[in-house]
Amino acid sequence: HVQLQASGGGLVQAGGSLTLSCRASGSIFRINVMSWYRQALGKQRELVGSVIRGGDTNYVDSVKGRFTISRDNAKNMVHLQMHSLTPEDTAVYYCNADISSVQSVGAALRKNYWGRGTQVTVSS
Repeated sequence: HVQLQASGGGLVQAGGSLTLSCRASGSIFRINVMSWYRQALGKQRELVGSVIRGGDTNYVDSVKGRFTISRDNAKNMVHLQMHSLTPEDTAVYYCNADISSVQSVGAALRKNYWGRGTQVTVSS
């Protein structure tokens, strides 16, 4: 089985910084794209940013220049560094990964996995 575990959420004042981390574990053959999503109360879940295996990243316009996604393939981890936080960044943040896993009889399965959300609250 494959699991994603996120950490690093908390309460921060506007203008502050916070870093989220996510680690994938289990029977992993290859991790493809890794992403961070967020969902504010009463709003749809949105893609914050993603990073492919080679390191190229993309971000939603609202966080460009403030957030940085990075990954450590050796540790099966992805990080989200958040700077200049505003109350609009308040949301539950979710780690997501596209992972190919090895099954017991040799079959491979490519599947999208979600971690449990971590709350980020930015006060004014």
